[in-house]
Amino acid sequence: MAAPHDVTTATHDVDLTLARWRKSSYSGGANDCVEIAELGEHAAVRDSKDPGRRPLLFSKAAMRVLVSGIAHGAIQ
Repeated sequence: MAAPHDVTTATHDVDLTLARWRKSSYSGGANDCVEIAELGEHAAVRDSKDPGRRPLLFSKAAMRVLVSGIAHGAIQ
C-alpha cells in the first residue's frame, strides 16, 4: 500500500456537471449502493440514496490506493 503522503483528496473546484455516474455490477436492484464518476484526474463517489448531496472527491492515485486496499483486505 502507498505511503500516507501519497494519498490525497481532490479539491472542491472539480466540475461535476458532466459527471457520468455508474454503479458497481455487484449492486442489487435496490438503490442502496455507492456510485462513482471519473473526472479527469479525479474520481467522485456518492451515495445513490442521496445523489443531491456533495460527493466525496479523490485524486485518481488516492482512489487506486483505496480500491487496492479493499481488494487485498487491508481496508474493510
